[in-house]
Amino acid sequence: MKQQEIALVTGGSRGLGKNMALQLAKGGKHIILTYHTNSEAAEDVINLLLAEGVKAIALPLDTTKTDTFPKFFEQLIQWTKTEFNRTTIDYLINNAGTGYYVPFLETTEIQFDEMVNIHLKGTYFLTQQAVPYLKENGGIVNITSGLARFSLPNCSAYASAKGGLEVLTRYLAKELAFKKIRANAVAPGAVATDFGGGENKNNEQKREVIAKNTALGRVGEPEDIGGIVAFLCSDAGKWINGQRLEASGGIFL
Repeated sequence: MKQQEIALVTGGSRGLGKNMALQLAKGGKHIILTYHTNSEAAEDVINLLLAEGVKAIALPLDTTKTDTFPKFFEQLIQWTKTEFNRTTIDYLINNAGTGYYVPFLETTEIQFDEMVNIHLKGTYFLTQQAVPYLKENGGIVNITSGLARFSLPNCSAYASAKGGLEVLTRYLAKELAFKKIRANAVAPGAVATDFGGGENKNNEQKREVIAKNTALGRVGEPEDIGGIVAFLCSDAGKWINGQRLEASGGIFL
């Protein structure tokens, strides 16, 4: 009988991460999700996951503080040992992050460093420390951005970090092949969440521009992304490796 599978979703208390966790749970996967500060929102998601009949836990994590990663994995493995009598997980979904909408000429070094630390450096070293706990034939999904392909004003620092993450994804696929671990990037287009101040959710002028430039004629929703991540973390997606999958409804084709 196939062992029960466990997925770690960073930034799983809201938006895209929340939907990813729910879609993974619908496929029978047990969930470890992380949150930055909003433990109440994380617990709300845990209750939704438990209602799907899986086991789930929320752990605090700041992906900019690499020195906290060893302690984080100690907590994570303690839970997997208690609940499943195992010291491995099957999937890592690197989703945690935030963004700035700042013109290039006004972007500060502090803002730039924050984007790199969250989206590239943090993901790099969290994944590095996760590898010993990732089971053979497992998978990694890095959430990048459509902005690494097309360019919109005021996103240069965020998009540059996400572009670096896409390069890292290819290297992970190559260098983790010894454990048969797959690594792929999912690049959402504009999605209506609270990310980056909720611009894609609340700025009607921006939403109209996005819709007009998207083949399917609308702004994305979290559920447009979660199912793709769940697919990549399944046997149906087991031959996809080292790829960038853009989920944008056909924006700027």
